Amino acid sequence: MNKFINRLKYYGIGFGMGLVFVFFFFQNRGCSWLPSNRVKNSILDRVIVIADSEQQALKSKGVNEDAIIELLNTGSVEYDKSVKEGKTKIYLLYNDKHRLFFTLPQDNYISEVKLANKDVSKITNSTEGFGTLVHFPNDKNLIHVDSSKILTCQQEALGFINQQLILKNLKKAGKIDFAKTFYFKKPRPTVYLTYPDSKKNTIGSNTIWYKNKITIKSFDIPFETNCK
Repeated sequence: MNKFINRLKYYGIGFGMGLVFVFFFFQNRGCSWLPSNRVKNSILDRVIVIADSEQQALKSKGVNEDAIIELLNTGSVEYDKSVKEGKTKIYLLYNDKHRLFFTLPQDNYISEVKLANKDVSKITNSTEGFGTLVHFPNDKNLIHVDSSKILTCQQEALGFINQQLILKNLKKAGKIDFAKTFYFKKPRPTVYLTYPDSKKNTIGSNTIWYKNKITIKSFDIPFETNCK
């Protein structure tokens, strides 16, 4: 009996030391079950956006794509200054360099970056102007075009021989049009994206988030096609 108790003690000590190592040394290295990493992974699984109206203010604070990704990899979540419930969750993340808000509108693939220079109650998603798409989830098949005769025809007319080309152009010069984006639209929120086609024409698309894909529901094309 004493041997069993001793073994149990050693097991408990080893298990406790393991928990300490996991929590303090590996909390920013992929332990997705930790609450803070679940928040950070939720943000990284979205398209991260900076409103053009915020660009200069963020730049003056040294905030660029690299700084944002570093913050999401190494930073901490300040829960008492975040909004953890509701149609749009908003989390404050910080490290020794930056403090930033990230919005997480429900049923959406967008997360907008905001400077933490005001109270969280005053933070909202932008509703006018444009924003730059600064980070995408690591999924080469992130884009899906709805299967219809017209959309297939339009996709070919735009020179997009596959959907990966649309993603490539979004990463290169994509924008979100906030005025045409409706975060709480029923039955699904819509996000309006603009990006160049193969001939550098500016194309617009209404998109939704469906089955972990950015699904294109329409193409707005600035020239005539034979697609009907």
